[in-house]
Amino acid sequence: MKLSFVIPVCNEEDTIRRLYDEINQYTEGYEKQFVFIDDGSTDSSFAKMQELAKEDQRVTVIRFRRNFGKSAALKQGFHYATGEIVFTLDADLQDNPAEIGKFLEKLDEGFDLVSGWKKKRHDPLEKKILSRFFNNVTSWVFGLRLHDYNCGFKAYRREITEEIDVYGELHRYIPVLADSKGFRVTEIPVDHRPREFGKTKYGFERYMRGFLDLLTVRLITGYNRSPLYLFGGWGTVMMAIGFVIEAYLTVLKLGFGHPLSNRPLLLLGLLMIMIGMQFLSIGLIGELLVNLFRKRSGASDVSISTVLNATGEEADG
Repeated sequence: MKLSFVIPVCNEEDTIRRLYDEINQYTEGYEKQFVFIDDGSTDSSFAKMQELAKEDQRVTVIRFRRNFGKSAALKQGFHYATGEIVFTLDADLQDNPAEIGKFLEKLDEGFDLVSGWKKKRHDPLEKKILSRFFNNVTSWVFGLRLHDYNCGFKAYRREITEEIDVYGELHRYIPVLADSKGFRVTEIPVDHRPREFGKTKYGFERYMRGFLDLLTVRLITGYNRSPLYLFGGWGTVMMAIGFVIEAYLTVLKLGFGHPLSNRPLLLLGLLMIMIGMQFLSIGLIGELLVNLFRKRSGASDVSISTVLNATGEEADG
């Protein structure tokens, strides 16, 4: 079994060599591949990776012209990864390669993605609080109970990296994307080491973007097959409320002679009906676009695990 290690790097010149050595130490006997992605480093990180590539033909180095973010780095790393099992680690040495064996044991139990859980975190208090809040909200929204979506230490079967498209800031939602396609996802506690070199690349704005991406992932995992269910549902509710309001005002006018010109409720009812119609129209347009895309691309909604031929054996391809 071949293992691929996809490692995004941004200004981690002091840790690259040590991380490479530690991974080799804990994976003796395995065929390996290292994919380092230089995400716009301004220190000597790229030179350090070049040295490794010259020494070891198993090392692939990808250099971005500027910082494009972790999702872009992982996407490129997944493209070049050739191992049956793909690991992702942060380059800051806080992820301990000694845990690799635990990930492999969990994969052997039949899981497709194993995510790390930094049960004892060595991070500032405010970062711990924000992360816990983010993880709780994400678990509640998607129903996938994980303690730590943000942990960069993960192990995947390569089928996942081939099927999932990661862009923007969606890397933290990879477990959700995998689960939505029917892959088996779990997590294990991992050793989270204190940062010895450099400084964190993430700030408060990371969580702000994360919650916006949560809406994106909720849409593409729950309503990408039929956007009318989302927009049409809300539109129908709004129109129904608007019609109830207008019916009530009509009864007051015709039955009791109450004037309507000075009633804000009249405008509210009309507004609800108009907004509801707009939502319903957006849903219908979305349905047309999705249908057109599927006809042109031959896209499928399902992720196929196994195909058996007439003899009951697994078919090729």
